[in-house]
Amino acid sequence: MKVKLLLALFLLVHQFSFSQTEKLLKGVVSSDNFLLQNVDVINKTSRKSTKTNDKGEFLIAVTANDSLLFYSKDFNLKRLKVSPKEIELNNLQVVMFKKAEELDEVIVAKKQNLKLSENKKYEQNKLDQYSTEKFDNREGHQVMREGTFVNGLNFVTIGKKLLDLFSKEKEPKKVTPEIEFAVLAKNTCDQKFYLETLKLKPEEIDLFLQFCDADPKSKILISSSNELSMMDFLRTKNIEFQKLISLQN
Repeated sequence: MKVKLLLALFLLVHQFSFSQTEKLLKGVVSSDNFLLQNVDVINKTSRKSTKTNDKGEFLIAVTANDSLLFYSKDFNLKRLKVSPKEIELNNLQVVMFKKAEELDEVIVAKKQNLKLSENKKYEQNKLDQYSTEKFDNREGHQVMREGTFVNGLNFVTIGKKLLDLFSKEKEPKKVTPEIEFAVLAKNTCDQKFYLETLKLKPEEIDLFLQFCDADPKSKILISSSNELSMMDFLRTKNIEFQKLISLQN
């Protein structure tokens, strides 16, 4: 009887001392230099959980070697084991990565293969003939068949031939790669600018950039890539954005 009593007391003391080693661990969750809010922080070992606030911060009770899980819908699940050193430093930095976006279905259509020879004039005539046949066979141009006109006039080919008469050299067009405005804006201005200067909430940043992208002036900023112009544009658009938000509220 005494042995059982001593054993029970030993287990109670051991459990009490174990629980006393629990400490509150502070940390911050971010992704691409943006703080993440409403991320589920789960202590898998103790089955306790919490969420990050609007600054990406969290506070959770842990002991050494506890397993923590970080979950958010649009991000990959993050797992880590808490070390004694991390508990001592009490400033856990957690970086999460966005899930890869699925590509839309791509349909590959087989097109007529045209072989070009060294005779450029001959091959150009052949290309024009192919273009004419393709144009004339479209629905809507068949109704132009009247009298001696078997096929409708191919204005594309005629215009091309007229241009060839007035130009001896053809300069290749420069193709400028398209850059998404939101990507450029985030790379130009850091998160501090959006949160402190523009006074935006973290969840409003993407919506605000979509609002800016609808303005034709955003296309000019994409081509110029000027930091000061970008900041002035975002400040101006923020005034309009805040008015819309206030009307909705």
